[in-house]
Amino acid sequence: MSIRRQCELIGLNRSTVYYAPKEPTEEYRQWIELVMEKIDYWHTRMPYLGARRLSAKLKKVDHINAGRKLVRRLMREMGIRAICPKENLSLRNFKEPIVPYRLRNKTVCFPNQVWSIDITYIRMYHAHMYLTAIIDWHSRMIVGWNLSDTLDTMYVIQAVKDAVAAHGVPTYINSDQGCQFTSSEYKNLLADLGIIQSMDGKSRWADNIMIERWFRSLKVEEIYPNEYRSPRHLRSRIGDYIQQYNTERPHSTLENETPASVYYRSFSPEARSERALPAA
Repeated sequence: MSIRRQCELIGLNRSTVYYAPKEPTEEYRQWIELVMEKIDYWHTRMPYLGARRLSAKLKKVDHINAGRKLVRRLMREMGIRAICPKENLSLRNFKEPIVPYRLRNKTVCFPNQVWSIDITYIRMYHAHMYLTAIIDWHSRMIVGWNLSDTLDTMYVIQAVKDAVAAHGVPTYINSDQGCQFTSSEYKNLLADLGIIQSMDGKSRWADNIMIERWFRSLKVEEIYPNEYRSPRHLRSRIGDYIQQYNTERPHSTLENETPASVYYRSFSPEARSERALPAA
């Protein structure tokens, strides 16, 4: 039976059978990486810009002709969104159950009471990675992190396991409403560990502001000024930055003490002398 006749019988357009998808060229792939790098840069500096205004910024400042549809797709792929109210605020996504924000008006006064977790895009030389990081609210110390080349939930779960193994079990972990944090695997892990899960309210970007501010510091001080040729190089530099941030850098919110000194003050002298930086 001819292909024409087979298509007629099943009601399929014949052009669909002959279509062979083309793999993107290396030049196009590098151009996409450049666009993503610039989107990340402008989103870090001006997180209130949406796809339309980011597209205009890329065209005017960086001379990159990227339309808003492409920018919107790449933002979705990178897991970033503008920090502004969205349309249909009263509507809710019922595909995955959402956990309420449990930290409103709650006073955080000791380590391991509340942690925040989030994921951010990290540029490399003609490539990119994703960094999952966990910060302790009271001390501002980075208690866990993981670097991966995808947004798979398994890397988020591993970051939580490493943080708990190094620092113990927190009372709460707060996150945004990303698919990794609404997944059954992530929820089951927190339930098994006895951790109370909390999520940002709809369009409430400020609910997870501590980890967002740390991501901004990391990118402005370490990522943007440097170039990374391999994941191993990037992982090493991020590890060095976290080590310095936790143990050497004074924090103005902590009256110029380091996050590690504030964190370990509540524990025994033995634990205070340990350096707890989980491997990525």
